[in-house]
Amino acid sequence: MTEQKDIDELTGTETTGHEWDGIKELNNPLPRWWVWTFYITVLWAIGYWVAMPSWPLISGYTHGLLGYSQRETVREELAASKAAQAGNLARIRELDLAAIRADSALLEFALAGGRSAFLVNCSQCHGTGGAGAPGYPNLNDDDWLWGGTPDDIYETIRVGIRSGHDEARQNDMPAFGRDDILTAAQIDDVVAYVGSLSGKSVDGAAAARGAAVFEEQCVACHGEGGVGEQALGAPNLSDAIWLYGGTPDDIRQTVTNGRGGVMPAWEGRLDLETRKKLAIYVHALGGGE
Repeated sequence: MTEQKDIDELTGTETTGHEWDGIKELNNPLPRWWVWTFYITVLWAIGYWVAMPSWPLISGYTHGLLGYSQRETVREELAASKAAQAGNLARIRELDLAAIRADSALLEFALAGGRSAFLVNCSQCHGTGGAGAPGYPNLNDDDWLWGGTPDDIYETIRVGIRSGHDEARQNDMPAFGRDDILTAAQIDDVVAYVGSLSGKSVDGAAAARGAAVFEEQCVACHGEGGVGEQALGAPNLSDAIWLYGGTPDDIRQTVTNGRGGVMPAWEGRLDLETRKKLAIYVHALGGGE
């Protein structure tokens, strides 16, 4: 006796015979092409497990019949890259900065390497574009505490500033207020005078009194008129560029407590070639002298 098929009245499709709360399950098999595609992917997966590294083990992984290793591929690519760079790196190691900058191909190589080194080692303080932040110098302008020539920049990178290196660039600004060198009134007068050097609107009488204090306490480093002295790392106070801020409160804080930012010495951390590339890149940011 032939079993009678159950046909759904609305769709005309045979059902599987299953029913839940009055809802019948239609018998709609997957298209044959889809089923075969699924079988092929299963076979492909099995073949991949056998041929390629696939399964983690307690102390390693399955290497597969082909023995492929992405790690080894990357290692080979890095070795090839280093071999390709070896000639340029040797020339950078041997030549001075002026000679490197005079060679257009070598300069392009140095700039690319310097940018990579800058992003990894320097951008955390100076910003990705070298624009700096309060307390961290802007490398795009023409205001350089210790000089902005390629050689000056290289030396700063090499020995750092207050870094503990034997040859570190070193000059500390006294804490005139904290150490009771100047009274609060004298500091206010100096703040007014320093503000006047860069064209700020200040109390004229206070600035006049501050000029005398400045002459006695500050000229030795900052120079007459506060134009600064790169040999001492003393900033120019007569322009509109301020490392720690140029408001009266900022200047008062600087005079009262002093300043002493630290930059690491990269000698011993970065090789000679990388330090040279960094110096060339920083100089090329736009603010080099």
